[in-house]
Amino acid sequence: MTAIALAKPEDAEAIAMFANGSFTDTFGHIYDPADLSAFLADWNPPERVRAQIGDAGHGIALVRDDAGAILGFIKMGPVEFDLPPEQPTDDAVELHQLYVAEAAKGTGVAAALMEWGIAWARERASILYLSVFTENHRAQAFYRRYGFYDVGRNAFRVGNHIDEDRFFRLDL
Repeated sequence: MTAIALAKPEDAEAIAMFANGSFTDTFGHIYDPADLSAFLADWNPPERVRAQIGDAGHGIALVRDDAGAILGFIKMGPVEFDLPPEQPTDDAVELHQLYVAEAAKGTGVAAALMEWGIAWARERASILYLSVFTENHRAQAFYRRYGFYDVGRNAFRVGNHIDEDRFFRLDL
């Protein structure tokens, strides 16, 4: 594993492909193929990732293997959720994505990226939010180890399919 590096504009296409591939590998079986395809095209196109890399309100970091392949990445930024009304958003940021290659799970890549993300968030806010699929128990356990706790339901739409996600919060 190489060190964590900040994403550069030239990484945008590789990050988008990695994110879309990770999402499809993990959750693709749940969705109608047309819904999934439309969601991925809108959710994470390289142009959007490139704009986020260039935006001071976002932080994107990645880990590559010795050959240069992405092992994992994290995307931080402003809160985009419709959180429950009792949840403050004025002094908060969001962990938008944290994906790790299947072969790199359990190797410390996710932990290194999470620690980077929490440090990034602490420099900007006092609350960190994320959303996690109710059936993704491994991810939920991972987040809970860092002190995140459940604060409500999130309806996550992929085309005509609506999943129940949970909002998690970490007080920084």
